[in-house]
Amino acid sequence: MQAILATLGYVLSPDGSQVLMIRRDARPDDLHFGYYNGLGGKVEPGEDVVAGMRREIREEAGLECAAVELAGTVSWPGFGRDGENWFGFLFRVPAWTGEPRQTCPEGTLVWTDLTDILAGRVPMWESDRHFLPLVFAAEPRVFHGAMPFAGGRAVGWSYTVA
Repeated sequence: MQAILATLGYVLSPDGSQVLMIRRDARPDDLHFGYYNGLGGKVEPGEDVVAGMRREIREEAGLECAAVELAGTVSWPGFGRDGENWFGFLFRVPAWTGEPRQTCPEGTLVWTDLTDILAGRVPMWESDRHFLPLVFAAEPRVFHGAMPFAGGRAVGWSYTVA
């Protein structure tokens, strides 16, 4: 089965203390309903991953990325609603222009304290807690992880640092 290529981006506030997250509350049938998540989505045919990340942030938040930093990649075999395999490119977005929208088709945009995200005080996929410390490390290094899913839950996590 071919993997679905996707992006997942974390837009940082100018001082780096907050992250623009989507509270997925727009569609009750959403696999992510009720969770906070970064911005992003599927890479479109003919699009590179950075262009896809920029497009998704423009579509979801109304922002233009001035800087995009690769944080790492994660392979999520079995993650999709029907057991599809996903492969995600994770980015930090430390510089951007524009004003974030209040809402987007996926849910409500919320500036969220990074300390609350890392401390687990924000409702999100339990599995995100494994890779988010790598995304937001004080001295980040690009990582490549594998997180197999079964029955809607992560059943493992491993990674290497480039």
